Amino acid sequence: MTIKTSRAPSPRTARRAQWPVPAALILLSLIPVIAGAARLTELTGGAAITPQNARFFASPVPVVTHIVSVTTYCLLGAFQFVPALRGRRDWHRVAGRILVPAGLLAALSGLWMSAFYPLPPGDGPVLFVLRLVFGSAMVASIVLGVVAILRRDFAGHGAWMTRGYAIGVAAGTQALVSLPWMLLVGPPDELTRAVLLGSAWVINVAVAEYVIYRRSQLSARASRPAVRTVAQGPLTPSARG
Repeated sequence: MTIKTSRAPSPRTARRAQWPVPAALILLSLIPVIAGAARLTELTGGAAITPQNARFFASPVPVVTHIVSVTTYCLLGAFQFVPALRGRRDWHRVAGRILVPAGLLAALSGLWMSAFYPLPPGDGPVLFVLRLVFGSAMVASIVLGVVAILRRDFAGHGAWMTRGYAIGVAAGTQALVSLPWMLLVGPPDELTRAVLLGSAWVINVAVAEYVIYRRSQLSARASRPAVRTVAQGPLTPSARG
């Protein structure tokens, strides 16, 4: 009988393996964060009022609330995908108490701007509806995540919060999806812009669902009782009877 032994990864390797996903989420989040910082600079620096930014100067509170809450939600939320931190109850609980109101503020302020700001040039009714749908889905996901954790449904909590976060960081994906089109074709028309931005939301939600599925599979595999197997050689004459 041959016994195979496996060597566990070193602590340094394990720590390194935890960071690719959070690092990618932080990089993705930097796109809307940088854009938001530029918008705040524009609002506080006395920039010229144009058709693109007039609505923000007319009512700055919603957009400032949106920028601050989205920045907090996207950057802090990325660290919730570090297994070592997520496994620490104190960290996860404190971060969650910041992320839930930040996420709700981000989604609700985005819905307010979609509903009450005049449509900017290049937007249209299709994109307006998409923003309402996905903004509402983000609010619902966060609320259901809170309800799940109050019921001690940890798997449901993680699933709903993952969905909410995926919608929240979609602005970064939207930039990545739109940039090739703008470079190769030029500025999109209203319908094309709606399709590009809508596809980014769909991509993020699809990735979230895959992550949730993989997480459930790993959890089910880990909860199965260990099965001991015994290697048997050919039957001996006495064993054959």
